[in-house]
Amino acid sequence: MLKINDTAPDFSLPDQDGKIHKLSDYRGKFVLIYFYPKDDTPGCTKEACSFRDNFPHFGNIGAKILGISTDSVASHRKFSQKYKLSFTILADIDKKVVKEYGVWQPKKFMGREFLGTVRSSYLINSEGKIVKIYEKVNPSVHAQEVIKDLENIKGKN
Repeated sequence: MLKINDTAPDFSLPDQDGKIHKLSDYRGKFVLIYFYPKDDTPGCTKEACSFRDNFPHFGNIGAKILGISTDSVASHRKFSQKYKLSFTILADIDKKVVKEYGVWQPKKFMGREFLGTVRSSYLINSEGKIVKIYEKVNPSVHAQEVIKDLENIKGKN
């Protein structure tokens, strides 16, 4: 189980265009890794569009956004194009990263139990350390919550 001040596990995943991204490529910057269950579903779309709409604020603060789900590169490309997403979404089709970050968990929907991605996020500082963990994320307000936390954290530096 990852916790505050742990070094965020590095990974290497393809984005919506097939380009490989490593977390370690972002050293020196703050990074929000947000895990979401599925492309083009109501909650995930609301969350992604909120990040898109608030994207300039993240840039002004000097923070990068990386969305991760277990959907395919093709699914991500379609989702990104449909909603004109301005940030990177990564395809974890083998579920290695969602398991490593502890967000692949039992879920219940309409009385059915299954394993899936629990909506959560990790805020990582410029040294690669986890500075905040968001669990049970509300997709409608999450982007603003992260911006406020980033402003507070960066104001302390």
